[in-house]
Amino acid sequence: MIFNRSSRCVLAVLAAVGFIWRICAPTGVVAHPADYELKRIALPAANGPIALDYFAYDRATGKLWVPASNTGSVDVIDEKTDAISQVTGFQTGEIERRGRKIIVGPTAASIGNGVVYIGNRGARTLCVIDAKTRARGDCVPTPTGVTSDGVVYVAATKELWVTNRPAPGSSADAAKAVEVFDASDPHHLKWKAKIPLDGLPEGYAVDNGRGLFYTNIEDAGTTLVIDVRSQKIVAKWNVGSSDLQGLALDTARKFLLVACADHVVNIDAAHDGKILDSIQTGAGLDNIDYSAEKKLLYAAASEVATLTIAEVGDDGKFHRTATVPTVNGARGVVAASGDTAYLIDPAEGRMLKLTHK
Repeated sequence: MIFNRSSRCVLAVLAAVGFIWRICAPTGVVAHPADYELKRIALPAANGPIALDYFAYDRATGKLWVPASNTGSVDVIDEKTDAISQVTGFQTGEIERRGRKIIVGPTAASIGNGVVYIGNRGARTLCVIDAKTRARGDCVPTPTGVTSDGVVYVAATKELWVTNRPAPGSSADAAKAVEVFDASDPHHLKWKAKIPLDGLPEGYAVDNGRGLFYTNIEDAGTTLVIDVRSQKIVAKWNVGSSDLQGLALDTARKFLLVACADHVVNIDAAHDGKILDSIQTGAGLDNIDYSAEKKLLYAAASEVATLTIAEVGDDGKFHRTATVPTVNGARGVVAASGDTAYLIDPAEGRMLKLTHK
């Protein structure tokens, strides 16, 4: 069932850390009533927009790792208390985005084996943070001509895989690849290989059990499947859209969820990428996520300011649970424990914490 804005009550409650919006289903609705809280968590030193992008939730510790880009820090949020600690001192730099120059620093995080890996676009480096002590360790440069976009730890091969963007002043051709770093010593990364692609990679998902890495070629509308051991492309799938964004994976049922501009497609990753279903979300999708625990898709549409939550059935069909109002520009979402999820709000330099009551 779809609940629109007019069918909910919205109660604004001020709190020390921000605000809470309570979204309530109308009286008499019994099937999947929407009952959520959306809480603002302001990031330290956020005096305006922050170029937030890839952030990561550590299920072992209940901590959310947020690279806060132009503040030069990585912010760590405790899921239980909302307390924030910082890892500071990251170098920032200038890049051009959509015709204007902006300052960026750390913009991507991935949980490794006792460490957290950080991609720093401003400094063109990949850095290691000890997940327990939060001590910042070694930083290694990205290859010439590229800077990191997404970073993801591949446990099956003990490697860090990095999707690229062109470094300032460099040709886009140099970035049409995935860079692979040896992470067998978790605290010390070493460049290992380059996997050439036909275009710029966008988004990622990893199936460590099957040894597969998934990424999109954003302008070609193609989803690639790469064998992590041979580092060869083993399949190319087309989901019928030329504007591809993030990816999420149900490893148990082998469903690959692909974000397009205004909808999400579910494809059967075990049977040649067969399209199983799609769900409209509204425009402005970026990174999506999936809770294997709850079998729920989370997809934040920045242009229409809504978060789509949908259960994924065993047949691969989507069953919309709720459409939750957010704020303009809120994009990118990570599923945490239970029914908790986090969204980024770059324009306001904050995180939005969604909980189900």
